[in-house]
Amino acid sequence: MERALVLETVRVTEQAALAASRLVGKGDKIAVDRAGTEAMREVLNELDIDGTIVIGEGEMDEAPMLYIGEKVGKGGKNAYPVDIAVDPVEGTTVTSRGLPNGVAVIAISEKGGLVHAPDIYMDKLVVPPPAVGRVNIDWPIEANLKALATSLNRDVEDLLIVVLDRERHQDLIRGIRNAGARVKLIGDGDVIAGLAAAVRGSGVHALMGSGGAPEGVVTAAAMKCLGGEIQGRFLPADDAQRERLKQMGVTEGKVYRTEDLAPGENIVFSATGITDGDLLDGVRFFGEGARTHSIVMGYSSRIVRFIDSVHLLRKGARVTVRI
Repeated sequence: MERALVLETVRVTEQAALAASRLVGKGDKIAVDRAGTEAMREVLNELDIDGTIVIGEGEMDEAPMLYIGEKVGKGGKNAYPVDIAVDPVEGTTVTSRGLPNGVAVIAISEKGGLVHAPDIYMDKLVVPPPAVGRVNIDWPIEANLKALATSLNRDVEDLLIVVLDRERHQDLIRGIRNAGARVKLIGDGDVIAGLAAAVRGSGVHALMGSGGAPEGVVTAAAMKCLGGEIQGRFLPADDAQRERLKQMGVTEGKVYRTEDLAPGENIVFSATGITDGDLLDGVRFFGEGARTHSIVMGYSSRIVRFIDSVHLLRKGARVTVRI
């Protein structure tokens, strides 16, 4: 399944990114999301899969496009039965404003390979491969930063930690700075920030703080492929969300790790840049086409690919391809 779908999966995110990129900087985040979602669904329905959206744009009556429980793919007896987690445009606000790190993201696994996470907050800690098993989300900030620095053979002062720019993170930001590390604040997009933390050369070393739980599961799929680690704890805000956790078989207060959130053995992850970011270049248009930059990877196949694609968007287009 994984080998059959890995390159098909990147086509899904490429088309979502191309569609959403037409609306970069136009200030309409709803239109951005709609364009990316419609393009993603169209390509998913061309694939030889019997797919179910387990993480999407919300419940059916809340989000009519790629909702949780929606069936996608050609189906049929030869189709691969898969669970799918999507974020057609991660960072709708930053994309609509033309800011960095807008991406199209998808993760696909065999049935049961991804936790069905409710749309609530999750406290997260994401670290690169050398720090796996050496940090703990329950430890004080300073202890985790020291452990991270030691695992990377750096000083704490060398570290750059990504945090969502939210009022709820003021104490976290203060704690990171007081420990001696630096903070990179982002407006949106903690999936791509988590990926950047797990890839050497991106300039960031960890992700800390709370964000969406569905994005935490998507990040876990990527961490499993990359060898990094996410630790997360679900943060229900009220009794209704606690009941939702129980219905989905998720335990409040438990620390979920990469293997808990993405237990599948056949996992494919793909992300394509919409706007320029720490890890991926955004879509670049030229006279008769566009260029996209993606990362796609499979857990069982143990391959990580960076794909630089040129798309000729007009019939009969002829262009000079540059490296």
